[in-house]
Amino acid sequence: MYSQREDFFKAMRREQPERIPFYFSLCESLEEEFARKHGSRDYLAHYGVPFREVNINPTRHQNDYYGYFADDRSLDRITEWGLGLKQGSLYHFAQFISPMKQFDSADQVWEFPLPDVLEPYRWEGLEKQIAKHKDADMITISGPDAYIDIFEPAWYLRGLENLLMDMMSDDPIAEACLDRILGVKREMAGRYAALGVDVIIYGDDVGTERAMMMSADMWRKWLKPRLREVIRAAKDVNPNVLCYYHSDGVIDEIIGDLIEVGVDILNPVQPECMDPIKIKERFGGELSFWGTLGTQTTMPFGTPGDVRRVCAEMIEQAGKGGGLVLAPTHLLEPEVPWENIEAFVETAKSYRF
Repeated sequence: MYSQREDFFKAMRREQPERIPFYFSLCESLEEEFARKHGSRDYLAHYGVPFREVNINPTRHQNDYYGYFADDRSLDRITEWGLGLKQGSLYHFAQFISPMKQFDSADQVWEFPLPDVLEPYRWEGLEKQIAKHKDADMITISGPDAYIDIFEPAWYLRGLENLLMDMMSDDPIAEACLDRILGVKREMAGRYAALGVDVIIYGDDVGTERAMMMSADMWRKWLKPRLREVIRAAKDVNPNVLCYYHSDGVIDEIIGDLIEVGVDILNPVQPECMDPIKIKERFGGELSFWGTLGTQTTMPFGTPGDVRRVCAEMIEQAGKGGGLVLAPTHLLEPEVPWENIEAFVETAKSYRF
């Protein structure tokens, strides 16, 4: 009997699977459109997607962060991590307002309250949820409420320009920002591994469409050692857990480093920035890939025939010998036609090696 779990792990061992694993996620407006059409929001079940996210429970406590925004009371909301948000003019986009932007000492960073994500009640029921999905032959991945990222939450709180300047000048604030987040995320990674999740999502966007947003040497100094720590925290608990690393943009300079620190799967291999087939040729012996299907090109602006053609090319070349989860490189935005979504799913589901 066919098992999509066994086939997925075969692919991630870079052996030829019987079928291509595939995944996609919808933005809120497309999810609402799907619900109007089908009377349900469960598009993963509808389309037979073999992955399920598992999330920690919502917080019961909200820190009082408003004092950090004394000069700006026009916020729409504040996240549980203390990031201020102003709703943007389009869909789910928002402007970030950083509560640490005026900090001038590392002590202020260490005194800043962080959320209660390590409290036991946040993790209640997660082990049963994971086991239930596995019993249904689903592959479990850690959800967005508990991504293991370090650089991104640090710069959200400090401000991107401020944190990069702190790093360039060796300001103690940079170390404090990154290490505050590291301490929490390291513990979260270990807990996810202990609870039996199949794939832990790590990641920090450090690439732009033209180059990395910092030098590779700066990345190696500040972020690589911390990434190594949070991966080790999971692998020490469960050596078989798969560590998936996300960064958009051009990051080919550090792919070898990612392999070195224990990354198993690279996402999204953005085709507008890096050639997935060439990346597969260079690194496919040691690394698997998740993505490769452009959300700035093929998915929104191609025809269904274009989608089928590009999907087939990625499957046959980037997926040759295993090592590929075919997926759009980001969540699908409102301009993506349903015909293209269905062409992607049909191609993935119908392809046999």
